[in-house]
Amino acid sequence: MFQKFLNLPRFYKRMISVVADVVALSFSLWAAYALRLDKALWLTGTEQLLVCGLTVAFTIIVFVRLGLYRAVVRYLNDRAFITVSIGVIGSVGILILLGYWLEVLVPRSVPIIYGALAFIFVSGSRMGVRMLVARPSAKDRKNRERVIIVGAGETALQLCQALQQGARFRPMAFIGFQSSNHETLINGLPVYDISFIEKAIRSHRAERLLLALDADSTVDRKRLMRQLEPLSVPVQTVPSMGELVAGQKRINDIRDLEIEDLLGRDPVRPDNAQVAETLTGRAVMVTGAGGSIGSELCRQIIRHRPGLLVLFDQSEFSLYSIERELQSINEAEALGVEIQPLLGSVTHRRRCEVVMRSFGVQTVYHAAAYKHVPLVEHNVIEGVQNNVFGTWYAAEAAIAAGVERFVLVSTDKAVRPTNVMGASKRLAELVLQALAQRQQETVFSMVRFGNVLGSSGSVVPLFREQIREGGPVTVTHPDIIRYFMTIPEASQLVLQAGSMGQGGEVFVLDMGEPVRIVDLARKMIHLMGLDEKTEDDPEGDIEIVFSGLRPGEKLYEELLIGDDPQGTNHPRIMMAREISLPWPEVEDILNCLAGASRGFDCEAVVNLLKDAHTGYNPTTDMADLVWCNGTQGAMASDSWDKVTRLN
Repeated sequence: MFQKFLNLPRFYKRMISVVADVVALSFSLWAAYALRLDKALWLTGTEQLLVCGLTVAFTIIVFVRLGLYRAVVRYLNDRAFITVSIGVIGSVGILILLGYWLEVLVPRSVPIIYGALAFIFVSGSRMGVRMLVARPSAKDRKNRERVIIVGAGETALQLCQALQQGARFRPMAFIGFQSSNHETLINGLPVYDISFIEKAIRSHRAERLLLALDADSTVDRKRLMRQLEPLSVPVQTVPSMGELVAGQKRINDIRDLEIEDLLGRDPVRPDNAQVAETLTGRAVMVTGAGGSIGSELCRQIIRHRPGLLVLFDQSEFSLYSIERELQSINEAEALGVEIQPLLGSVTHRRRCEVVMRSFGVQTVYHAAAYKHVPLVEHNVIEGVQNNVFGTWYAAEAAIAAGVERFVLVSTDKAVRPTNVMGASKRLAELVLQALAQRQQETVFSMVRFGNVLGSSGSVVPLFREQIREGGPVTVTHPDIIRYFMTIPEASQLVLQAGSMGQGGEVFVLDMGEPVRIVDLARKMIHLMGLDEKTEDDPEGDIEIVFSGLRPGEKLYEELLIGDDPQGTNHPRIMMAREISLPWPEVEDILNCLAGASRGFDCEAVVNLLKDAHTGYNPTTDMADLVWCNGTQGAMASDSWDKVTRLN
């Protein structure tokens, strides 16, 4: 019967609501007089009937004008009850005025009693219907997954209400972080202190934990991750506040823990005022705009409202994707930024210069690079061309076009490199340092940071995929360690350095203690509600397998070449004090490297990188796929002879 009512056309539902309100208002009027006069039959004439009838009629009109009958009952919120309150107050006023104009007896307490009863019946009927509609059937409750929400703030409450409206999850309890809130109730559900989380899981037979912390929460995230990791249920989280505000996600879009959740620490925050000075209203260009770092740079830059944002990338699909996303942000937030997507390679110097001149670019963030260590080891010439010559050509184009600032996105692998990728990035740093000494018009600076987890090639998406497929999870070495940084953190540092640079500086981030990759893998296994399969626990779910170090890979990374970093006005950003080379010496290296590259002589390229004061010390033999498959012929020999003569 009730389901038939729910399936009625909208018009009939509204008519039923009107009839119900007429009955409720009429009964409230009768009850108010009956209670005041202490007798059931108080109607003594047609005047009283007229007053009551007109009051009910005018009240229904007021409700219609307030939009009460347009509200969908199952989605009623506090605003609907405010509307009812306003309508009832209006109805009370109508009753008083009609009694005065028609000279009909309306005792002073009757309007008060009538208003209270009318609000109770009108709002109560809607609340009752909403509860009946929202209440799932016994079958639905049985099929919904039991979850506990970790958090007891506004975000947790919003998540609970959203899940109760859905059909997938059934919230059972909240986990709070203040002992004084233990055993209290929120939205009808019990609140447990974090120290009682295991008891809560057992009592409610919870199958999943949902992390819903407020953005301004002071909870120690690292400690919280340690508390959640040993539990036998998977842990997931809700979208970030930024995604909710931008309209990209809804509060009930449950997702796996992101990198910042796994790290369990607060991200680095930039000085937005200082960054805005170098971005707001200016013409900014990002090379490699479609990559993982470049795209995040673009997302953060556009919110500083530059006058123009030039997206430069050689990948058509990546450029299309980031341009489409930025246009959506631009329109949704009414930023008014002009966005220009341009195809091109940083190895084409003339193309870079024409683009910078045509759009009057003032600041360049150079994120275009090949950064995957094994792939660059297998493609030595292309890696050097893109990372070294791409940086050189883009920098020379910036000088020629009168660009004010040029910021290079570098890597910790440039410190005492053991692979071609790191050596090429260190040489790119030396190129910019030399150019900074050669001229004063363009300010060059570099930003060096550790592994960017969540970027293309990151271990975290790989681990997650391997865990979902049942394992094994592959880790190269049990002792391999890395510094951790999220893409937003890295991008914020790049923007900060772009505003701080005075010429030739290498900025690095105080990233805290490095973490073993195998520990990260174990944490992900546990937080997904699974157990590691080991010799001691052969019945575990996921096994970790060590595959061995890849070509050019080392056990640990460093951020500084020297041991005497200089502080900056940002508490977690340092400036490295490292050797630099004069431009004539760097130019000779680049000319020799160009000759070896043109001849596809990988051995010559590697030898030049070793001799170029980069600190390059390869730990494995040549791994270039083309070179190892027959390029020991005349072309390579001739090329090396030419390089030797140039030296």
